[in-house]
Amino acid sequence: MTISTHVLDANMGTPAAGISVTLSRLAESWLDVESGVTDADGRHRFVADTPAGTYCLTFATGAYFAARAVPAFYPEVAVTFTIAAPEDGADAGSTGHFHVPLLLSPFAYSTYRGS
Repeated sequence: MTISTHVLDANMGTPAAGISVTLSRLAESWLDVESGVTDADGRHRFVADTPAGTYCLTFATGAYFAARAVPAFYPEVAVTFTIAAPEDGADAGSTGHFHVPLLLSPFAYSTYRGS
């Protein structure tokens, strides 16, 4: 399985380029798997193979807004989610890829499992 994200700045109505994002996996504790930065279109695709388990995407939203001189409430956004094992049947329709978009503003955010 692979994971990607797409961050949109709802305040500006544009892609959120330049946000640092870290993918972590829960073992006995959280282990960083890979880090990256969103591109000009607000996207980042992780190259690491991600077997079944619990994962977290942590977005450095405070730094993003500070660089634009925009006061913000959340210094980071952490989105935790589970990738089920194929034998569990929960992800039977999956293409082997999980997309986790983030809609961001200085005082709110929303996310969902994309396609």
